[in-house]
Amino acid sequence: MERMAIHVPLDSRPPAPDPYSLLPQVPLFTLESTDVTDGRTMPDAHVASGGNTSPALVWSGFPEGTRSFVVSCFDPDAPTPAGFWHWTLADLPASVTALETGAGAPDEAALPGDAFHVRHDGGGLGYTGAAPPPGDRPHRYVFAVHALGVDSLADAAGLGPDATPTAVAFNALFHTLGRATLTATYQAAA
Repeated sequence: MERMAIHVPLDSRPPAPDPYSLLPQVPLFTLESTDVTDGRTMPDAHVASGGNTSPALVWSGFPEGTRSFVVSCFDPDAPTPAGFWHWTLADLPASVTALETGAGAPDEAALPGDAFHVRHDGGGLGYTGAAPPPGDRPHRYVFAVHALGVDSLADAAGLGPDATPTAVAFNALFHTLGRATLTATYQAAA
């Protein structure tokens, strides 16, 4: 029997759930940025067709016992079964509570301690900016800082720069003490 392809317009898909609402709940802390605003459109400097630069982030109020952080940016609205990882930075020391604009550059020389990027879903290291399909509805870009109770996912789970963002997220889940998120949106013109 021959299968028939059915064309479903991108903007008619049901919305994806908040990616962190489906995980075990943990204490929340504060994540802010001078570059992106929660609930607002992402400036062109942080989209792929613009500056393709990671935004400045600063966080506070994380749980006592935090020993490291994972920073990520995830698009749950990408037209894939698994969303799209735009940035994953692991093994950030607990003494670091801010990242400057551009900290997601593929050159890791400016990263503190043993922190490392893993490849985003586009295949490169570091941050890749918002790039939803033209004409699709606005996508959400969830920047998250995960406070972990281990010094290193490299040591605790054997992860390194060759890990996938999903492997980092999965292993971080078992060590997460708290989480902070900031969600910006972006829509590409048709």
